[in-house]
Amino acid sequence: MAESRVSAAVRRLVADRAAHRCEYCLALETFSPGGYCIEHVMPVAAGGGSEPANLAFACAGCNAFKSDKTTAVDPVTGRSFRLFHPRRDRWARHFAWSADTLRIDGITGIGRCSAAALKLNRPALVNLRRLLFREGLHPPGP
Repeated sequence: MAESRVSAAVRRLVADRAAHRCEYCLALETFSPGGYCIEHVMPVAAGGGSEPANLAFACAGCNAFKSDKTTAVDPVTGRSFRLFHPRRDRWARHFAWSADTLRIDGITGIGRCSAAALKLNRPALVNLRRLLFREGLHPPGP
């Protein structure tokens, strides 16, 4: 991702629009030990630009696992689907919290392949959610 192509003003716009949460795993930036990225939903290598409509706020983990992917295989059906697009898709249409709110469950092909490809339930995220739940800070509101 070529973050240098994104101005400070656009970075603020993208972060504010996302309420300073990763637009994939919904983790709050304030609890992250690493910086958040301005991620190109459609990668530059695939013709995506740096306009705000193609940018998402992403934690370092989701950004790294997404990389330049635009599709992935649904682990349930074996079919290929496009990845979740934060500008076009509603998160709640493709994902739901598990009963204990610690895991993100994909509820559509797009959700399942995105959860798997971006590893939305990696151990560090599940541990963070557990701690935030105890403090009344998880799950995030609408």
